[in-house]
Amino acid sequence: MADAGFSPAASSSGNFGLRRGVLSPFETLAQSISTIAPTATPVATIPLVAALAGNATWLAYALATVAILVVAWCVSRFAKYSASPGSLYTYSSKTLPAPLAAVAAWSLLLAYIATGSSIIGGFYHYANVVLQDFSLRARSPVALALFVTVIAVAVAWRDVKISARLMLWIEAVSVAAIVFVVLLVLFRHGMHFDLPQFRLQGATGTGLRLGLILALFSFVGFESASTLGAEAHDPLRTIPRAVIQSAIFCGSLFVVCAYTEILGFRLGRQNLGESPAPFHVLATVGGVPVLGLLIDVGALVSLVACALACVTAAARVLLLMAHNGLVPKAFARTHDRNATPTVATFAAGFAAVAPVAALAWRGFGGLDVYGWLGALATYGFIVAYALVCIALPSYLRSIGAGRSGAQAIPWLAFLAMLFALAGNLYPVQEGAYGKMPYIYLAYLALGMSWFLLAGRSTRAAAPSQN
Repeated sequence: MADAGFSPAASSSGNFGLRRGVLSPFETLAQSISTIAPTATPVATIPLVAALAGNATWLAYALATVAILVVAWCVSRFAKYSASPGSLYTYSSKTLPAPLAAVAAWSLLLAYIATGSSIIGGFYHYANVVLQDFSLRARSPVALALFVTVIAVAVAWRDVKISARLMLWIEAVSVAAIVFVVLLVLFRHGMHFDLPQFRLQGATGTGLRLGLILALFSFVGFESASTLGAEAHDPLRTIPRAVIQSAIFCGSLFVVCAYTEILGFRLGRQNLGESPAPFHVLATVGGVPVLGLLIDVGALVSLVACALACVTAAARVLLLMAHNGLVPKAFARTHDRNATPTVATFAAGFAAVAPVAALAWRGFGGLDVYGWLGALATYGFIVAYALVCIALPSYLRSIGAGRSGAQAIPWLAFLAMLFALAGNLYPVQEGAYGKMPYIYLAYLALGMSWFLLAGRSTRAAAPSQN
């Protein structure tokens, strides 16, 4: 039973001005994979988790994978019956009151844009790392941030199919290099377990909890294939599969990489949590130091793909929000030839780079920006995920697809997101991280003020039904 949000026989107006059915299953999968940025996590995020969780890093990622898979199941159930550029916004609006649907929309928009900002910060850090590897002069962080944003916006505006293919190949090559180094390190260690990790030696409950929260950030955006509902071929089949496959693939990769990085740094007698370029160390331990440099280059290019994926997803959420009165109608415009959201794409790119450029201008490091804006994005994703989970049971009952046993899964996912939110809020973190909840709430207040001042009815706030 297909929901009215998408039908193969729908009129052209149901495309929202986008090109229908042009993306293959692999290209659709590439959107979710690239937003997760699986190359960036082993290089940048796992060391941060290791600094908190130590020998329990692999467990933090295993638990995060389970939590994300439960949420992915909820998203895939919606995607099985409904396809739209609005993604989680569309899903949550089907049964939740209009104000909560608006919260989901604004949260999801912030999540994609802030993730893009985080990635831009990571890009200018690793760009200068790679330049130094080649004995070249470091470049201005502001110039590097603008450079990667221009590339992402230009490709996202030009053609969604070119965008998807580029993201797919970039991630494939980068992940292949990481897997090769991981296998070399495991082969050198031999066919036996690393007992300190399996015994969780030195790990604490607090460290594991904080590490788990940070590990969840590695997965955010796994659902972004659902923003391609109007452009994916056979979306009611390919999008649910892409959502589940991206969560399983990246979760498996992250657990193995976390285990191997802790092991490799122990063999190399170094501290993973303090390493600026962890795969240089792992490649040396594996006996192929040249691959460390290649992986840094791959991570750099992967960050470009992730920035592109974030701009692509944010533009489509913004497009549907404009169609439903949550933002000005100008954001609903699409290019006649490219069939891409023109105003929304440029707006998403500007919104992503503006805070990064300001922070870089003030001299803040790329990894700081990566962490701060990544934390801000996490609030948006967690709230959007939680709202989708609590909306699912009613939606399934309304279309006659509800099953008694499956009703418990959305509530488990909701509780997992509630735990993640509580872990972000308490204990209150020091410095810039402690300000992120207030920035999120201020942003949400502005968005909801627009919603209320626009005087939209519940019907106008819900996504268009075609």
